[in-house]
Amino acid sequence: MNDPEIRVGDAEREEALQALGDHMSAGRLDIDEYGERTARVAASKTRGDLLELFKDLPDPKPSFVPVVKSPEPVVAPAGPPMQRWANSRPALRAYAAMIPVIWVATALLFVFAVRTPFIFILPFFAMIAGARIWGADWHYERRAQRRQREHWKNQHRRHRGHY
Repeated sequence: MNDPEIRVGDAEREEALQALGDHMSAGRLDIDEYGERTARVAASKTRGDLLELFKDLPDPKPSFVPVVKSPEPVVAPAGPPMQRWANSRPALRAYAAMIPVIWVATALLFVFAVRTPFIFILPFFAMIAGARIWGADWHYERRAQRRQREHWKNQHRRHRGHY
């Protein structure tokens, strides 16, 4: 396992630097020796090069134990994106799309034709009328969408982390 001809990577170099820091803090190396050895660690290519730096030092020494990464958790695939308006009635969708159009038209009328600020009451009347006509349907659809979303979350929550 400690074949001196095997090349080292950054993880082994970091382990050697940490061990040299421990030896310096214990008083086994002075600042000049530490600087010289850390420069040689950075230039080392093989395990033999690193082990040569620790020949006159006790433990800790680089162990060259391969670091085993823990497997990445498997994430449950996300369901299809919720489409808010996919199941809505066409009339309700048309009304919802018309609200911004009504506001823009009102602003244009104010700028180019009617200069009274009372014209901005018209969009509110349109919104109130639409709420009276489609308000209950809107409420029930939103509630059904919310229930469907919560049901999907609860189904997938119990499987989280168990793959």
